[in-house]
Amino acid sequence: MSARFRRIGVVGAGAWGTALANAAARAGREVVLWGRDRAAMEAMARTRRNETHLPGVEIAASVSPSPSLHVLSDCDAVLLVVPAQASREAAAAIAPQLKDGTPVVTCAKGIERGTSLFMTQVLAEACPRAVPGILSGPSFAADVAAGLPTAVTLAVQDFGLAEALCTALGSPSFRLYHSDDVRGVEIGGAAKNVLAIAAGIVGGRELGASAAAALIARGFAELSRFGRAYGARPETLTGLSGLGDLILTCSSPQSRNYALGLSLGRTNQFPPNGKLAEGAFTASVLVAMAERAGIDMPIASAVEAVLSGRDDIEQAIGSLLARPQKAEG
Repeated sequence: MSARFRRIGVVGAGAWGTALANAAARAGREVVLWGRDRAAMEAMARTRRNETHLPGVEIAASVSPSPSLHVLSDCDAVLLVVPAQASREAAAAIAPQLKDGTPVVTCAKGIERGTSLFMTQVLAEACPRAVPGILSGPSFAADVAAGLPTAVTLAVQDFGLAEALCTALGSPSFRLYHSDDVRGVEIGGAAKNVLAIAAGIVGGRELGASAAAALIARGFAELSRFGRAYGARPETLTGLSGLGDLILTCSSPQSRNYALGLSLGRTNQFPPNGKLAEGAFTASVLVAMAERAGIDMPIASAVEAVLSGRDDIEQAIGSLLARPQKAEG
């Protein structure tokens, strides 16, 4: 069945998009990589490098960078690799190019602000002729681009389609697990980014390994409560796209969300490099959705309070430590 996915489109030529294009090429696919900056895409096609976003990595020979959306018209599946808050615009832009029933797999980890929609729900609205899916899990672009062993989850409501896509995109160094629990995969990716900011703050304040471990454990409890309330399956939340991604993102400054928290913890300022941290945009909508569903998420709420400027970091830490004693759960 994977033979039908001969040609893969990748929309978004940042670090993650370039890495996934290389991964698909490594799996034996013909890949077109689209980016909106014409000069940058022409330079990538000429130099076989993406020095702006993924320096030092050679773009695979079977990847064709292009600034033209028309290259997507004969793709058998598309990976949408743009930030969560830009996903609607990008999906609407590619929609006229796609054949009916083309799988479009979002690789963003977030919830749309203003609508409180998960990423596949955004896809369903903006690209209604496509079949939406999501790819998420513990992965850094540099590792995937370099061919280092990585495992992620790809979810589509049609379990057979999810399996076929995983077969088409997988390789010995890039292992994909298939699932039909789309919502569970989406929730893990969105929530862990917010919690990773908290982990970075703990690191920046040098609160110690014990505090970091406690935050990950209690953060996972929050993620699980939110997931159960919004329809995720427990085994998805404890898998790669939930607990696995949480552990990675909460433990390395390679994570932009952790790096954001690290800078806030050390200096009370946002990092100077301006790199996008999805959790900064997701925090407010995640907390609002939790409040509407009556879900207790004190760590996520503390992060949102710091990002919005209602609390400083010392106030946020103090409010967490002053919470009443309770049974674990």
